[in-house]
Amino acid sequence: MKDSELMEKIVSLAKRRGFVFPGSEIYGGLAGTFDYGPMGVRLKENVERLWLQMFRDSRDDMYGVDAAILMNPKIWEASGHVSGFSDPLVECEKCKKRFRADHLDDKEKCPECGGSLGDARQFNMMFKTHAGAMEDDSATVYLRPETAGGIFANFKSVVDSMHPKLPFGIAQIGKAFRNEIAPRDFIFRLRELSQMEVEYFVQPSEWEQAFEEWRKMMHLFAEAVGIPQDKVHELEVPEGDRAHYSKRTIDFEFDYPFGRKELWGLAYRTDFDLSAHANASGAELSYLDEETKEKFIPHVIEPSLGVDRTVLAILASAYREDDMGGETRTYLALAPKVAPVKAMVSPLLKNKPELVEKARDVRAELQKVHPAIAWDDNGNIGKRYRRQDEIGTPFCVTIDFDTLGEHPELEGTVTLRHRDSGEQERLTVAEAADRIRSAIE
Repeated sequence: MKDSELMEKIVSLAKRRGFVFPGSEIYGGLAGTFDYGPMGVRLKENVERLWLQMFRDSRDDMYGVDAAILMNPKIWEASGHVSGFSDPLVECEKCKKRFRADHLDDKEKCPECGGSLGDARQFNMMFKTHAGAMEDDSATVYLRPETAGGIFANFKSVVDSMHPKLPFGIAQIGKAFRNEIAPRDFIFRLRELSQMEVEYFVQPSEWEQAFEEWRKMMHLFAEAVGIPQDKVHELEVPEGDRAHYSKRTIDFEFDYPFGRKELWGLAYRTDFDLSAHANASGAELSYLDEETKEKFIPHVIEPSLGVDRTVLAILASAYREDDMGGETRTYLALAPKVAPVKAMVSPLLKNKPELVEKARDVRAELQKVHPAIAWDDNGNIGKRYRRQDEIGTPFCVTIDFDTLGEHPELEGTVTLRHRDSGEQERLTVAEAADRIRSAIE
């Protein structure tokens, strides 16, 4: 299958099965925006929940914040975003379409109409708006271009309220906004995106050890969400290509259907951010070591993960086609931890009240393992299986007449079907629950 064909199939499945919809579709859409549907919301929340568990909740040195999207614009002046958060923009002199210059193979010819491209100019990607009744420069605020700014702005409040010992981190999941010149590749490059970020504060002499620990954590997270290690590649970013604040950056790249592109980033930001905000605000942002009585500006390690790019990498990794029963079957081999639905329960026939009643009872038992246990009695059993395969449900549980005791030796048992292989096994309800629990955990 060609990569372009694979991408088309992923986008089609995502819409058909309720993962991702084009934003504002009934009005013709809005470039760079997408909406998560019922299955996509569950997948996205499972990814975020797993990130919180691994990066924040399982550690004693992590704290959470949820900073406001709108902040004092001086924050973005101090961080360098107002003056330097830009991409090179070129415009076609013929069709007037605009492109990012660094994304074009031919810097002189328009990829759309073949016309001549003008000179590149820098385009600031922050969205501007106004706070309050006046629409002048004094009321200008920005939609945050990253979540890190809110973490640094709250550093002092976290230290004063929680009294953490170094090293410690502050974690946040939230929206960021970037006025991309040319959003593209489905949910890869968006104007409204979600980020999972940690700013981990360390002694200046200990940054290398912390950097390595977070590097390993990011690989563990890839494995946990079902992204194959052989599709994740570390790119050591050379000095000339790093952000101005970074002394070391690793881009974690993924083999998307449209090419190898950045998935996540890990950066050593030194003390740039806290020093810049201390100088601009006049606030005391140094840290006092209670044991040594030394006061200093901590250095920062930043593991930054895009939620949307992670979801796309998961979908691309999980998409499968095979031949089953003489026809092509499409399914998502999602890791059970992130699958929107953990199991589907179904009565073999929906017009048999005794089967339906028993199936309802079985579903209630399995929901004690996990609440995301679906119900499906629409169409024949084969069609139900295909629907669940396409949304990545790991197991299907069918209640039939043997469950009710048609064959006494099978009374109380159910059929458990495995998504990836299509194989079925006869188990008690308790055994089926254990199978599901084991897969999730």
